[in-house]
Amino acid sequence: MRTFAVINQKGGVGKTTVTLNLSHALALAGNRVLAIDADPQGHLTMAFGLEDPAGLDRVLHGEARMQDAFSEAGNGLKVVAAGEHLQEVENLNQGGAERGWRLQRALAAMDEPFDFVLIDCPPSAGLLGMNAIIAADEMLIPVAGDFLSLNGLSRLMRILHGIEERLGGSRPKWIVLSRFMEQRRHAREVRDRIREHFGSQLLETTIRESVVLAESPSFGQTIFEYQPRHRAAGDFKALAGDLMETATATA
Repeated sequence: MRTFAVINQKGGVGKTTVTLNLSHALALAGNRVLAIDADPQGHLTMAFGLEDPAGLDRVLHGEARMQDAFSEAGNGLKVVAAGEHLQEVENLNQGGAERGWRLQRALAAMDEPFDFVLIDCPPSAGLLGMNAIIAADEMLIPVAGDFLSLNGLSRLMRILHGIEERLGGSRPKWIVLSRFMEQRRHAREVRDRIREHFGSQLLETTIRESVVLAESPSFGQTIFEYQPRHRAAGDFKALAGDLMETATATA
């Protein structure tokens, strides 16, 4: 089981869009996939069209097992909603350092096997974010093609390295360009600078900016349900292929 924290503290980079559509693309490729909404805003939950089911809030409060919070999305894809009380997890004041390991332990206790787990992280580096980082064995970092996103990427990498020093060990970190506009010279320059500094950590596929990717969540659908023949669906199929190929790099 490969567990990814889909993470970026900068808003507007397409983090939830990537989690939503990549999880479905991986499932369509024949994988057993679990998508987890770890953001109290619940955007991934809404994008999947889920309405207040038992969620991650109950799991992290110790009131339910992870499998009790599964919602079926079809094609081998299951979803764990955020839950309306997820924000309260940030205020847990009992359990000491153990609080940061609750998600990891809940995943380890699952009796259902998955090939991929994708965790849509909150933008803040609080207790929920720490749970996601500890639970993940790899990081997937969506980055938009602009200078502020490039600056935010460098800052995020420093934060992640600092956390890893405290935890021990290093996790693979993959970068995906999202909301990308090839026709803009500045976007191409940002891509080239990321490739120069991070090399093979930058995945080959870019997710191009598209109106349909913004529209589909309002219908509770992924791109494969909303407009399966659109080029955006092809982008996510290619991204899923990239991610599956990275298995050899982490073996």
